[in-house]
Amino acid sequence: MERLPNGRCRALVGLTWRESEQFSGDAEGLSSEAGELRCAAQACVKALGQATQGSIGFELLGVKAVRAFDATVVIVSLAVSGEGGGQRVVGSYLSETDTARGAALAVLHATNRILGNKLFMR
Repeated sequence: MERLPNGRCRALVGLTWRESEQFSGDAEGLSSEAGELRCAAQACVKALGQATQGSIGFELLGVKAVRAFDATVVIVSLAVSGEGGGQRVVGSYLSETDTARGAALAVLHATNRILGNKLFMR
């Protein structure tokens, strides 16, 4: 996460598969707590789109950090299209300090089963 001098932020997410395949996604948004969460989650969605080569489409519907159980929980909601029809998935990540990173990890948690089934069935 990079905070820019013009009041915006830029996130870069890198994913690695089998230690040799690398995928990246980036996004830019407003430099606020909500803006940084959305920016990080969107960058992760773009990296996943690159990893799936467009066979599965992901759309970020929402991302929010909430205080629960004496910690910050980042929750994301995604629409998934492509193989298997359209559906919505939700993921969360318990984040103590870096909520932007937590947003990207929540996206991965939301897509775990969908991508696990697709990637292991190759």
